[in-house]
Amino acid sequence: MAIQDTVKWKPAAGHSKRKQTGRATGSRKAVLGASEASLKKLRLVAVAYSHVEREFFPTDEAYEAEREVIDRAAQVVEELTRLGVQAKGYPGDPYFLTNLLVDKPDLVLNLVDTLHGKDSLQSTVPAALELAGIPYTGAGIQGMVIGNDRHFFKQLLEAAGVPTAPYQYLPRKGLALREGLEPPFIVKLNEGGGSVGIDAGAVKETIEEARARADEMIETYKLPVVVEHFVDGPEVTAVLFDSGRKRHVFLAERKFRKPVDGKHYFTSFESYDDKDDHKYLRIDPALEARLAPLVERAFVALKFKDYAKFDIRLDEATSEPFVTDANPNTAFGPDPKLPFTEVLALYGVTFREALASLISKHARRLSR
Repeated sequence: MAIQDTVKWKPAAGHSKRKQTGRATGSRKAVLGASEASLKKLRLVAVAYSHVEREFFPTDEAYEAEREVIDRAAQVVEELTRLGVQAKGYPGDPYFLTNLLVDKPDLVLNLVDTLHGKDSLQSTVPAALELAGIPYTGAGIQGMVIGNDRHFFKQLLEAAGVPTAPYQYLPRKGLALREGLEPPFIVKLNEGGGSVGIDAGAVKETIEEARARADEMIETYKLPVVVEHFVDGPEVTAVLFDSGRKRHVFLAERKFRKPVDGKHYFTSFESYDDKDDHKYLRIDPALEARLAPLVERAFVALKFKDYAKFDIRLDEATSEPFVTDANPNTAFGPDPKLPFTEVLALYGVTFREALASLISKHARRLSR
């Protein structure tokens, strides 16, 4: 079956073997590169996804946030089949590694977000695949550990010279907030994605309110939290996709329809059910030029691989950028409302192109 909607990678004049870096700017369509010949060499691609049961999660919202990966994995299997690649889904259950060792896939496309409902166990999937000698997509052990610990990745961003919003890590209830941390505040779980724990009341105006919110979340989720200065101003979603020859940075403003709490604009868990909550818009080329190097620096500093998503807030008074969230192996699938897919579409890149490029890159490495 011929590859549809993909462009084979061809070296430009003067191309060197050194990996290029840069951003996808202007009106030209970004070319990620895909090789039909490489895809044909693959016998089987395993699509790994989270094994989800209600009993694994502390709240209904945490369960619902993760359950969507089951349908998303099935969609990715279907897209691979359309590319002429045999694919099969594998839940991350107790039989996961055994099933892989029996079927012997050439590559695992890793969509596993949680094990037993815990994001902190994500890193055991690449660890098991490393042990078994099975190639896989996405972040490795280091990147998964870092990306699932807000306190950790914020420390690394600061060390790399990437600005992040001022914050305080609270590992247990009853701790005071440090002097100098200015309101408003947003309280986030130290691990976890999908805006779990962030509702219309997530942003607090006083230290007392923020402390009460932090204690409540620690009690509910049995996890540490981060109390972060909430940066009022535009939010930019940044997607970095590494094609193997170039790191492409795609940037778009997440334009919210209305403030969640009547005052502040941000993504809440409830907003996922509102199809009109926001729209994405291309940003000014000058702003792209400012932000793209920060995104690349963050990607490298946090040990991410293949693709990732970053949230950037621009201070409304100073326009200073702050990287507030970093997501290795961000939600990957053809659903046009996924941030990864929606932002790439603004640059004329389809999910199928990104998928073909990702799989081609790993297929080329297998054939060396």
